[in-house]
Amino acid sequence: MTKGRFITLEGGEGAGKSTQVRLLKEALEQAGLEVVLTREPGGSPGAEEIRKLLVTGDAGRWDGMSEALLNFAARRDHLCKIVWPAIERGAWVISDRFADSTIAYQGYAHGLPLKSLYDLWDIAIEGYRPDLTFILDLPVKTGLQRALGRGDAEDRYEKMALDFHEKLKTGFLEIANAEQNRCCVIDATQSIDEIQSDIRHDVQTRLGVTLP
Repeated sequence: MTKGRFITLEGGEGAGKSTQVRLLKEALEQAGLEVVLTREPGGSPGAEEIRKLLVTGDAGRWDGMSEALLNFAARRDHLCKIVWPAIERGAWVISDRFADSTIAYQGYAHGLPLKSLYDLWDIAIEGYRPDLTFILDLPVKTGLQRALGRGDAEDRYEKMALDFHEKLKTGFLEIANAEQNRCCVIDATQSIDEIQSDIRHDVQTRLGVTLP
Protein backbone atom coordinates (compact mmCIF):
# COMPACT_ATOMS: atom_id res chain seq x y z
CA MET A 1 0.00 0.00 0.00
CA THR A 2 1.28 3.47 -0.92
CA LYS A 3 1.87 5.68 2.10
CA GLY A 4 -0.06 8.92 2.41
CA ARG A 5 1.30 12.43 2.66
CA PHE A 6 1.49 14.98 5.46
CA ILE A 7 0.70 18.65 4.69
CA THR A 8 0.82 21.43 7.27
CA LEU A 9 -0.34 25.05 7.27
CA GLU A 10 1.45 27.62 9.41
CA GLY A 11 1.31 31.34 10.09
CA GLY A 12 0.59 33.99 12.67
CA GLU A 13 -2.71 34.67 14.38
CA GLY A 14 -5.61 35.36 12.03
CA ALA A 15 -3.82 34.18 8.87
CA GLY A 16 -6.80 32.13 7.70
CA LYS A 17 -5.36 28.63 8.09
CA SER A 18 -8.59 26.98 9.24
CA THR A 19 -10.48 28.04 6.12
CA GLN A 20 -7.68 26.92 3.81
CA VAL A 21 -7.20 23.48 5.38
CA ARG A 22 -10.92 22.82 4.96
CA LEU A 23 -10.87 23.85 1.29
CA LEU A 24 -7.76 21.79 0.59
CA LYS A 25 -9.37 18.77 2.24
CA GLU A 26 -12.37 19.12 -0.09
CA ALA A 27 -10.08 19.31 -3.14
CA LEU A 28 -8.07 16.23 -2.16
CA GLU A 29 -11.24 14.26 -1.47
CA GLN A 30 -12.58 15.22 -4.91
CA ALA A 31 -9.36 13.72 -6.28
CA GLY A 32 -10.33 10.42 -4.67
CA LEU A 33 -8.04 10.51 -1.64
CA GLU A 34 -8.80 9.72 1.98
CA VAL A 35 -8.07 12.89 3.96
CA VAL A 36 -7.65 13.36 7.69
CA LEU A 37 -8.00 16.95 8.92
CA THR A 38 -6.38 17.74 12.25
CA ARG A 39 -4.74 20.51 14.26
CA GLU A 40 -2.03 21.39 16.77
CA PRO A 41 -1.76 21.69 19.60
CA GLY A 42 -4.36 18.96 19.79
CA GLY A 43 -5.66 16.48 17.28
CA SER A 44 -5.80 13.49 19.64
CA PRO A 45 -7.68 13.22 22.96
CA GLY A 46 -4.54 13.55 25.07
CA ALA A 47 -3.17 16.40 22.98
CA GLU A 48 -6.48 18.27 23.19
CA GLU A 49 -6.19 18.23 26.97
CA ILE A 50 -2.75 19.82 26.68
CA ARG A 51 -4.14 22.36 24.20
CA LYS A 52 -6.42 23.76 26.90
CA LEU A 53 -3.36 24.52 29.01
CA LEU A 54 -1.60 26.33 26.18
CA VAL A 55 -4.23 28.50 24.52
CA THR A 56 -6.29 29.74 27.45
CA GLY A 57 -5.49 31.84 30.50
CA ASP A 58 -3.14 34.76 31.06
CA ALA A 59 -0.48 35.58 28.48
CA GLY A 60 2.20 34.99 31.11
CA ARG A 61 0.83 31.64 32.26
CA TRP A 62 3.88 29.70 30.96
CA ASP A 63 7.43 30.62 30.04
CA GLY A 64 8.78 29.68 26.62
CA MET A 65 10.41 26.38 27.59
CA SER A 66 7.32 25.17 29.44
CA GLU A 67 5.28 25.91 26.32
CA ALA A 68 7.78 24.08 24.10
CA LEU A 69 7.72 20.97 26.30
CA LEU A 70 3.93 20.96 26.46
CA ASN A 71 3.71 21.36 22.69
CA PHE A 72 6.06 18.49 21.98
CA ALA A 73 4.29 16.24 24.50
CA ALA A 74 1.02 16.95 22.69
CA ARG A 75 2.71 16.53 19.31
CA ARG A 76 4.13 13.12 20.17
CA ASP A 77 0.70 11.85 21.18
CA HIS A 78 -0.88 13.39 18.08
CA LEU A 79 1.60 11.68 15.77
CA CYS A 80 1.41 8.30 17.48
CA LYS A 81 -2.39 8.20 17.73
CA ILE A 82 -3.55 10.05 14.60
CA VAL A 83 -0.99 11.14 12.00
CA TRP A 84 1.35 8.17 11.61
CA PRO A 85 -1.42 5.51 11.54
CA ALA A 86 -3.33 7.50 8.91
CA ILE A 87 -0.27 7.93 6.69
CA GLU A 88 0.58 4.24 7.01
CA ARG A 89 -2.84 3.25 5.67
CA GLY A 90 -2.46 5.64 2.71
CA ALA A 91 -4.45 8.66 3.90
CA TRP A 92 -3.34 12.23 3.35
CA VAL A 93 -3.18 14.25 6.57
CA ILE A 94 -3.60 18.03 6.72
CA SER A 95 -2.74 19.74 9.99
CA ASP A 96 -3.46 23.28 11.08
CA ARG A 97 0.01 23.89 12.63
CA PHE A 98 2.88 21.53 13.45
CA ALA A 99 6.42 21.78 14.85
CA ASP A 100 7.34 24.90 12.85
CA SER A 101 4.96 26.76 15.15
CA THR A 102 7.06 25.77 18.15
CA ILE A 103 10.18 27.08 16.44
CA ALA A 104 8.44 30.34 15.55
CA TYR A 105 6.47 30.95 18.76
CA GLN A 106 8.84 29.66 21.41
CA GLY A 107 12.08 30.22 19.49
CA TYR A 108 11.83 33.42 17.50
CA ALA A 109 9.08 35.12 19.51
CA HIS A 110 9.89 33.94 23.05
CA GLY A 111 13.64 33.92 22.43
CA LEU A 112 14.54 30.30 23.26
CA PRO A 113 17.71 28.97 21.57
CA LEU A 114 16.74 27.53 18.20
CA LYS A 115 19.25 24.70 18.56
CA SER A 116 17.57 23.54 21.77
CA LEU A 117 14.19 23.46 20.07
CA TYR A 118 15.49 21.58 17.02
CA ASP A 119 17.18 19.11 19.40
CA LEU A 120 13.83 18.66 21.13
CA TRP A 121 12.24 18.11 17.72
CA ASP A 122 14.75 15.31 17.06
CA ILE A 123 14.27 13.71 20.48
CA ALA A 124 10.51 13.98 20.93
CA ILE A 125 9.30 13.14 17.41
CA GLU A 126 12.41 11.65 15.80
CA GLY A 127 12.98 14.67 13.56
CA TYR A 128 9.79 13.93 11.64
CA ARG A 129 8.87 16.58 9.07
CA PRO A 130 5.86 17.17 6.81
CA ASP A 131 6.03 16.48 3.08
CA LEU A 132 4.86 20.03 2.38
CA THR A 133 4.32 23.12 4.55
CA PHE A 134 2.43 26.27 3.62
CA ILE A 135 3.19 29.47 5.52
CA LEU A 136 0.39 32.02 5.22
CA ASP A 137 2.03 35.44 5.44
CA LEU A 138 -0.03 38.43 6.54
CA PRO A 139 0.72 41.85 8.09
CA VAL A 140 0.69 41.45 11.87
CA LYS A 141 -1.94 44.10 12.64
CA THR A 142 -4.31 42.69 10.00
CA GLY A 143 -4.00 39.19 11.44
CA LEU A 144 -4.55 40.33 15.01
CA GLN A 145 -7.64 42.33 14.04
CA ARG A 146 -9.09 39.22 12.42
CA ALA A 147 -8.19 36.97 15.36
CA LEU A 148 -9.53 39.30 18.03
CA GLY A 149 -12.69 39.80 16.02
CA ARG A 150 -13.55 36.12 16.43
CA GLY A 151 -14.17 36.58 20.17
CA ASP A 152 -12.64 33.16 20.80
CA ALA A 153 -11.89 31.99 24.35
CA GLU A 154 -8.62 30.55 23.01
CA ASP A 155 -7.07 34.01 22.90
CA ARG A 156 -3.96 33.69 25.05
CA TYR A 157 -1.54 34.35 22.20
CA GLU A 158 -3.59 37.16 20.71
CA LYS A 159 -3.13 39.01 24.03
CA MET A 160 0.66 39.01 23.73
CA ALA A 161 2.54 42.19 22.77
CA LEU A 162 2.76 43.42 19.19
CA ASP A 163 6.53 42.87 19.24
CA PHE A 164 5.94 39.18 19.98
CA HIS A 165 3.84 38.87 16.82
CA GLU A 166 6.34 40.78 14.68
CA LYS A 167 9.07 38.34 15.77
CA LEU A 168 6.70 35.50 15.03
CA LYS A 169 6.17 36.70 11.46
CA THR A 170 9.93 37.04 10.95
CA GLY A 171 10.45 33.55 12.35
CA PHE A 172 8.05 31.88 9.96
CA LEU A 173 9.66 33.58 6.97
CA GLU A 174 13.14 32.55 8.10
CA ILE A 175 11.97 28.96 8.56
CA ALA A 176 10.58 28.99 5.03
CA ASN A 177 13.79 30.42 3.61
CA ALA A 178 15.88 27.77 5.37
CA GLU A 179 13.74 24.86 4.11
CA GLN A 180 12.62 25.89 0.65
CA ASN A 181 12.24 22.30 -0.56
CA ARG A 182 9.50 21.79 2.02
CA CYS A 183 8.00 25.24 2.63
CA CYS A 184 5.90 27.51 0.41
CA VAL A 185 5.11 31.09 1.47
CA ILE A 186 1.60 32.18 0.48
CA ASP A 187 0.45 35.81 0.33
CA ALA A 188 -2.47 35.75 2.78
CA THR A 189 -3.62 39.28 1.86
CA GLN A 190 -5.25 37.75 -1.24
CA SER A 191 -8.85 36.58 -1.41
CA ILE A 192 -9.76 33.16 0.01
CA ASP A 193 -10.09 31.74 -3.52
CA GLU A 194 -6.74 33.16 -4.65
CA ILE A 195 -4.97 31.72 -1.62
CA GLN A 196 -6.54 28.33 -2.22
CA SER A 197 -5.56 28.43 -5.89
CA ASP A 198 -1.92 29.04 -4.94
CA ILE A 199 -2.03 26.20 -2.42
CA ARG A 200 -3.55 23.74 -4.89
CA HIS A 201 -0.99 24.67 -7.52
CA ASP A 202 1.88 23.91 -5.15
CA VAL A 203 0.31 20.66 -3.97
CA GLN A 204 0.01 19.53 -7.57
CA THR A 205 3.49 20.53 -8.65
CA ARG A 206 5.33 19.39 -5.53
CA LEU A 207 3.40 16.26 -4.58
CA GLY A 208 2.29 15.09 -8.03
CA VAL A 209 -1.46 14.87 -7.48
CA THR A 210 -4.08 16.28 -9.87
CA LEU A 211 -6.65 18.52 -8.17
CA PRO A 212 -9.90 20.05 -9.47
